[in-house]
Amino acid sequence: MKFLVVVAHPDDEVLGAGATIAKRVKEGHEVAVATMANHAAARANISATLADDQARAHAVLGVGKVYAADFPNIQMNTVPHLHLVQFIEKCIEDFGAECIVTHYPADTNIDHAMTSQAASAAARLFQRKPGVPRLKKFAYMEVPSSTEWSFDTSSRAFTPNTFVEIGNEGVETKLKALAAYAGVMRPYPHPRSPESIRGLAAVRGSQSGCDYAEAFETVFQRD
Repeated sequence: MKFLVVVAHPDDEVLGAGATIAKRVKEGHEVAVATMANHAAARANISATLADDQARAHAVLGVGKVYAADFPNIQMNTVPHLHLVQFIEKCIEDFGAECIVTHYPADTNIDHAMTSQAASAAARLFQRKPGVPRLKKFAYMEVPSSTEWSFDTSSRAFTPNTFVEIGNEGVETKLKALAAYAGVMRPYPHPRSPESIRGLAAVRGSQSGCDYAEAFETVFQRD
């Protein structure tokens, strides 16, 4: 299967699905990452060499293809929705994506929310354009330090219903990929600390009877 992971920023793909990406690649699937905002403006303590950092992280995970847009960071709500959707549609068509993984729409980070909404709209491309592979799966991921900070009580909280067992090896791979991003990881008890990343994987694993896991909310699946 061809998995397209659509994220707002470099590092989001690893935080939300790094171990799962590595697992799917090992299983023989193809994984591409589409990143909407690729500059460090407004992101404190984040490396100015994000493209290089992302390349190193993707080498760890085995990501085969990368799509990079240049939408304004922490300002994607100022971009016409159509522009966001059209970029993702181009990625879907070029890659032949069959599964889309993206942010939870109620994430506190505005870029995450805009990316999620645009990915949801772009997911219908196969119904509108002949030759585009039919979508088999659409899922939301959780990004530590954003998804759990959804204070909007009018929106439903992230509710995982799909758990991918990653084991200790998967946790270590995820941490190694995150280490490629300068300035992303923080000391414990920050959600982006190694201890918290491992702890969340342990919690998701215990919820689902797995040896560590990454959790997703699957909202569309076709056999």
